[in-house]
Amino acid sequence: MTDKFDFTQRDPMPGVAALLSERWSPRAFDGAPIPNDVLTRIIDAVRWAPSCRNEQPWRVYTSNPSNFEQVLHCLDEGNQGWAKSASVIGFIAAHKSFAYNGSDNPYRDFDCGAAWLAMTLQARIEGLYTHGMGGIYKDRAADFFSIDDQFEVVMGFVIGSVKPLAQMTLDERQRHIPSPRKHLDDIWVAR
Repeated sequence: MTDKFDFTQRDPMPGVAALLSERWSPRAFDGAPIPNDVLTRIIDAVRWAPSCRNEQPWRVYTSNPSNFEQVLHCLDEGNQGWAKSASVIGFIAAHKSFAYNGSDNPYRDFDCGAAWLAMTLQARIEGLYTHGMGGIYKDRAADFFSIDDQFEVVMGFVIGSVKPLAQMTLDERQRHIPSPRKHLDDIWVAR
């Protein structure tokens, strides 16, 4: 059995970077530690994401080996089951208001999504995978990381190396088929 994942259900246009078309969210990780310089580069990629008015409203919070189990309990039970084998668990929180005038920033979640993609692509460049999650306990994460109430937890994520296919259970292998994507005509309306 090879460790190649099957992307045949995906049909990118010629010229679309494999970094994008072969991005996916696995659920079987090997728990290998991530060297600090690699993790630092992954998080640094967030700084380079675009944001409305260059606010950069995101803050990234991550586990470390000594608090991993505590951070794991900030995920809902369904995500805890597979995320326990990841190397890092983290959260992205957004500053609720604009720094320049204090008004509500309605683009903060969108900006955090851009930051998430930057992090994800850098993880792939480093040979690692990410999996973003909505199934989290936002209040638990905010309490654990002492996140200021001017911020709101937007999402959770994990980072790690994918477990070799030969070491996966049958269930893990069945869940490790990268999903097809909608056809371009389903998402692009040109007039």
